[in-house]
Amino acid sequence: MILIPVIDLMHGQVVRAVRGDRQSYRPIVSTLCEGSDPVEVARALCAHCDSNRLYAADLDALTGGTAQAEVLRRILQAMPELEFWVDAGFADADAALQLRERIGSEADRVVTIIASESLRSRDELARCFAGRDGGRERGVLSLDRRDGQRLDPAGCWELPQLWPSRVIVMTLERVGADAGPDLATLREVQERSPGTKLVGAGGIRHAADLDAARDAGAYAWLVASALHDGRLPPVRR
Repeated sequence: MILIPVIDLMHGQVVRAVRGDRQSYRPIVSTLCEGSDPVEVARALCAHCDSNRLYAADLDALTGGTAQAEVLRRILQAMPELEFWVDAGFADADAALQLRERIGSEADRVVTIIASESLRSRDELARCFAGRDGGRERGVLSLDRRDGQRLDPAGCWELPQLWPSRVIVMTLERVGADAGPDLATLREVQERSPGTKLVGAGGIRHAADLDAARDAGAYAWLVASALHDGRLPPVRR
């Protein structure tokens, strides 16, 4: 099981995500580092997970504001080996391209997260994943749901023929809630597209949850709270 640490960025600092209720997020308090500076938290998380991959949710952009390009660039500059997965509420392929342009030369290490809650149409789903860049997928699709309801104006859940090779299964009410991973939805998505690499998100409490997620077919899992709280030991390779 691959652990992908997560930072939620709001107004230039890392905050703690709880059940997807973005208006109530507060600056992170972590056992891994002091303060909520994005670079320091990113370094601490990646070191703990022995990971060169990091996921960032830009909450300014996701709540209708401007993406934090300067903060994202600063993290990339501080961590030259990083593969940076970024969700900034992209409604279409052009929005993802515009953020890359704002980040500048470091953006070649950004993997754009195309989230079903934000994408505006089926045509844009096809556009986002139609091309390849040096043989590497341009992005990752996130299939989002909250409280049993799909967040999916474009109908992404029903279009597995348009999915990229990696798909996130995001259950927002389990984020930061210590409720356990949503393995039923993971299996549902796996049945729709058996060859897709699935990345789970939300609910991890301890190492046994990761074992159960792996057995259910997850390729990787997005994790934050269990890391900050010291409930997952450091990864040793």
